[in-house]
Amino acid sequence: MKPPYWERAKRDLGRSDEVMRAIMRRYPRVHLVSRGDPFRTLVRSIVGQQISVRAAQAVWERFSSVLNEITPSAAIEAGPQRLLACGLSRRKVEYVLDLAEHFADGRVTAQHWDAMDDEQIIAELVDVRGIGRWTAEMLLIFSLLRPDVLPVDDLGLQRAVSLSYRNGRGVSESALRRISKAWQPWRSVATWYLWRSLDPVPVEY
Repeated sequence: MKPPYWERAKRDLGRSDEVMRAIMRRYPRVHLVSRGDPFRTLVRSIVGQQISVRAAQAVWERFSSVLNEITPSAAIEAGPQRLLACGLSRRKVEYVLDLAEHFADGRVTAQHWDAMDDEQIIAELVDVRGIGRWTAEMLLIFSLLRPDVLPVDDLGLQRAVSLSYRNGRGVSESALRRISKAWQPWRSVATWYLWRSLDPVPVEY
């Protein structure tokens, strides 16, 4: 289902940023879709850390076939050896299991996230091993559909901004934040379209 704010965000972005308007026109019939379950989104983000999209997809497919259902209890029951066999590194196995335990024992309070702002959710999640700010931001975008997330450390976003706004020159965090001011309060939407400018197939977490 399309986020309820999507069409309004596109109109606002098109008025405030001509580069973004041109990018959005190239992808008229695609939009962000929530992956729904936060545990699944976080695990998929961990799987994708520091490897290519193609490699991450291959590992994710093996992971999904081993677990059958992506739940904290299923991950804990699978145990480290079966998770290693999916192609996860030992460190990522530790991260997935620590995340599953945080969900299982209530240290991660997903049921309260609707009443929390983005920074409060990020603060809760970075307490879990292997979850840094970027991973928490992927949850905010792909699971919770928060509209104004700017993942400044995302390499794809940096590359897309470099190509679309700076003629291939490098982009610093300060430059990225300056450019993104025109996108507020829809920075998640702008980020998603910039990802599309690099890869027409929507990324899923």
